Amino acid sequence: MGQFSMEISCVAGSVPSGNQQAEALKPVAGVFAFAIFALGVIGTGLLAIPVLAGSAGYALGEARKWPTGLDRKPLEAKAFYATIAVATVLGALLNFTPVNPIKALYWSAVVNGVVAVPVMAVMMLMTARPDIMGKSTVPLAMRIIGWIATAVMAAAAAVMVVQIFWG
Repeated sequence: MGQFSMEISCVAGSVPSGNQQAEALKPVAGVFAFAIFALGVIGTGLLAIPVLAGSAGYALGEARKWPTGLDRKPLEAKAFYATIAVATVLGALLNFTPVNPIKALYWSAVVNGVVAVPVMAVMMLMTARPDIMGKSTVPLAMRIIGWIATAVMAAAAAVMVVQIFWG
């Protein structure tokens, strides 16, 4: 499956298998394509697990007003560290479910891209308010750039939704 047809099938909703994706590396990596693909997936997982588990700990801890921070000892932030542990275990348990990891990665990226738009808009609104930011409000030029980035992200999300459902 060529690169272009792989991109089209991803937009259409059918995500290529890991074998198909590794196969796409053959023109560049030759006989090492599968090993390089496997190392990439494993490396990405090793990078993502602590980041995702940590961000879950911070998000839940901040929302619940728990003591948070990796600079704290575990006994000082029990719920924070427990959240990190539970998130890590749940992530590891996904390996034992019938969930296709390639499809899960694809759809999580799709959801992230769509959810990013309202998050960016709220952040842009907040950064302009002195009652929230104090003296550190974002200058007008940076706000304009931020709103342009938010509009580009919204347009990209809209095009993606149109292609998935009506393309």
